[in-house]
Amino acid sequence: MLVDVTVIGGGAAGLSAALLTSKNGLVTHVFDTGDAGVSKAILDNYLGIMKIEGPDFIDLSRDQVQSHGTILHQGEEVLEVVPEDGEYRVVTSEGEYISKYIVIATGHNREIAKNLGCEINEDGCIQVDSVNKTNFENVYAAGWCVHWKINQAIIAAGEGAEIGIDILSNEKGANFRDHLHLIPPE
Repeated sequence: MLVDVTVIGGGAAGLSAALLTSKNGLVTHVFDTGDAGVSKAILDNYLGIMKIEGPDFIDLSRDQVQSHGTILHQGEEVLEVVPEDGEYRVVTSEGEYISKYIVIATGHNREIAKNLGCEINEDGCIQVDSVNKTNFENVYAAGWCVHWKINQAIIAAGEGAEIGIDILSNEKGANFRDHLHLIPPE
């Protein structure tokens, strides 16, 4: 099956990237084993939310991304990502997919990235540039897998959003913005 964006990880970073890419027309699949760090937290420092338990935050986030067309594969584990003819073959516990973009948001688990050949920094995290790209074309990483010292859901969600915008900018051939204007710009 051909997919535009494959997101590995169903926490704040992965779901944020999926929200932007799916609501803007890219076929997006999220593979979620259900072990996102945010699901074990109580969020009271997330802008716009007074307080919410992690499982409720994840449920709301899943509902939101699915309402925009994201295909969610709960419990389906990604076993391997293999570069193939300018795209990536994604091998899961239930099948195979071909994807143009990969977003790795696997929390503390960096095995998929290591097996793919992504550079790992001295902290044992995936090395990324300023827009969270790895050393592989069209492969991004966000959240705890890129920095274990800074593990806030709001930061991970911001990184996921930045990835989504970068992918959309690449696809559209221009800087992309995902917002509506209440008052049209002059």
